[in-house]
Amino acid sequence: MVAVVRRNPTAVMLLLALAWPAVELVLPLRFHIAGSLRTVFIFAILALGLNVVSGFTGLLNLGIAAFMAIGAYAFGILTCDTYPFQIGFWPALLLTLIIGAMAGFLLGAPTIRLRGDYLAIVTLGFGEIVQDVLKNLQAITKGMQGINPLPSPTCCASGGGWTWRELQGGDHLSWYWLTLAILSVCVLAVRRLERSHIGRAWISVREDELASRAMGIRVDRVKLLAFATGASLAALSGALFASSLSSTGEPSNYDFQVSILALCIIIVGGIGSVAGVLIGSLVMIGFNSIVLVKVAEWMQEVGWSSTSNVLASPNNWKYLIFGVALVLMVRFRPQGLLPPTIEDDPAHDAPDEPGALR
Repeated sequence: MVAVVRRNPTAVMLLLALAWPAVELVLPLRFHIAGSLRTVFIFAILALGLNVVSGFTGLLNLGIAAFMAIGAYAFGILTCDTYPFQIGFWPALLLTLIIGAMAGFLLGAPTIRLRGDYLAIVTLGFGEIVQDVLKNLQAITKGMQGINPLPSPTCCASGGGWTWRELQGGDHLSWYWLTLAILSVCVLAVRRLERSHIGRAWISVREDELASRAMGIRVDRVKLLAFATGASLAALSGALFASSLSSTGEPSNYDFQVSILALCIIIVGGIGSVAGVLIGSLVMIGFNSIVLVKVAEWMQEVGWSSTSNVLASPNNWKYLIFGVALVLMVRFRPQGLLPPTIEDDPAHDAPDEPGALR
């Protein structure tokens, strides 16, 4: 059993997620967390996109939240009743993926030759620019008000016959299955890319860009593809996030803190590891949206919470705890909780011909 978990932790975690709603049937109500786990799944998709760029390809991107915002607002414009498109949830989700990939290409094309800190500064600036554009382009984005209401997904359900019904925001279990299904598809797609010649090229560029050029890899094209793939996944997470809230929210919901949170997820989980992204999302987002919420409810029940004392609110501790956890991880386990294994490394079974990496 231990050997199976070590060999394929990604599949084990997805299977546990499939079984969790059944586990909740025998647990007390206070331990039901399926409604909160959809946020974990959405941010796991965002972190998967960043992992493609920073984990597989080695490009430090500090503006991944900008692509999440682009996805959320693109989805809102395509589906909200105040705009002429109103194409529905699923077509808008597919178009959001394409729009996100185009945005990643537009950012990557002029910055493709930048490395390290210079690329980080450019992506950080891009994130701030996107926020300012969304705030000031009020005729299209509604400014600080955000775009709402947004339609919920429609899915096939049986109730005296198979019909299409719209998921409501309070239908936590249906949202759980939907976001888990989309996350599973994204994980399979990323794993497939990782073990393809494209993934081998990404990892080759990460390890040694000069040697990759010497081996005939088109480094610029490989980097652009990584940017486009990561941006499309981030845009998808933004669309799901906006649909789950029935609103894009204000642009500050996609600020630099979101980018840092996504970066913390892949650092805590293990840079370059798909399984690490999943466990990192559960640790970081789960702590914020599940553990702190349950602790706050418990403190209120026992009478320890107080509006006059900021220390009595667990939500005020989260950034301190995140910072301490990140420092401890970097100090004592820099490879992350679930680092890539030899079996996960595409270079381990890569063919000997250089042409396979082109």
